[in-house]
Amino acid sequence: MEPRLSKYLHMKGSQLGLPIAGTFELTPRCNFNCKMCYVHLTEKEQKLCGRELTTEQWLSIGREAKETGTVFLLLTGGEPTLRPDFPELLHQFKNMGMMVTVNSNGMLPGEGLLQQIINDPPVRINISLYGTSNETYEKQCGIPAYDRVIRNIRALRDAGIEVKVNMSVTPDNKDDIRSVYETAKELNVHTQSTPYMFPPVRLHPEMCGKNFRMDPEDAGKLQAEYDAFRCSEEEFLRRVRALQNLTSPDAGNEDCGDAIGEGIHCRAGSTSFWITWDGKMTPCGQMAEPAVNVLETGFAEAWRQTRANAAAIRLPPECNSCDIKNICHACAAMCYCETGSFSGRPDYVCRMKRSYIDAMMQYWQTKYGGEV
Repeated sequence: MEPRLSKYLHMKGSQLGLPIAGTFELTPRCNFNCKMCYVHLTEKEQKLCGRELTTEQWLSIGREAKETGTVFLLLTGGEPTLRPDFPELLHQFKNMGMMVTVNSNGMLPGEGLLQQIINDPPVRINISLYGTSNETYEKQCGIPAYDRVIRNIRALRDAGIEVKVNMSVTPDNKDDIRSVYETAKELNVHTQSTPYMFPPVRLHPEMCGKNFRMDPEDAGKLQAEYDAFRCSEEEFLRRVRALQNLTSPDAGNEDCGDAIGEGIHCRAGSTSFWITWDGKMTPCGQMAEPAVNVLETGFAEAWRQTRANAAAIRLPPECNSCDIKNICHACAAMCYCETGSFSGRPDYVCRMKRSYIDAMMQYWQTKYGGEV
């Protein structure tokens, strides 16, 4: 659950027009080659596409972001730890007074990087755990990295650093979903799993509505299976009852508003922003547009334009009358990536959510056999 302080700051930020939370995408490069990635470029591809921002450019943007109101900062990629200046950037952003979180694949390349992070840690490090064997990693990521990743997670936990495990579920690693959860439980770290893979339209516009992912019905069933084995009977029943009443099981832990089908209802472009590896600000990292060049306009003006651009976005009108609108929460990025338009209905998401609801009801009857 999100801390109350964070919710309060985002609420005040929305009222005052402040960029409370931001993401700096330090690089598109990665030492993994995951089939479903929306941003990954090889070093050669990256150089053909443009130049990564320098250390000083990122620090300058960080200072402007802090002065404009940013409290929470996420460092991501690609794999952000591939940058030789990663320890310096982490240290300097922390010294600016921002609460810094890091997304990583957990490989932590380079001699001494693990120890540097232990000595100067972020608030939390989110690590993608793609499976529980080198064989699964080989299929999913192109590299047998499990042993090293799990060793680094253990070292971070032993040092008292907060770690969260994220699992992106695809046809290559779906059989490891339970063992990933059990491993995270043994490590005493929070885990989150999702079978929804955004189409990688930032890299390949022709991939609109497509990605290396399961059929939506299978994805929904797998998400229900995950809930069935991770939840206590009491929690599972609460979730089933919420779904039966056509309300979100996660109500109170989201910021989705109450009028689906009009403007953006998440925090993208309202109190949060994303800056790409080549210096463009967007409301969300999954959106190729609207984008504003921060280096040309400066941070404050880029944020002003991003807020205005996000406020002008309108979501599918059909969602207003949908019976599962309070469960689905199809976001602007999903609409854009699935259909090429913010106002296009993301059918994949609709089918996945309906499958999830049906499967949750069936799991309740099969596992507990009682009345809802």
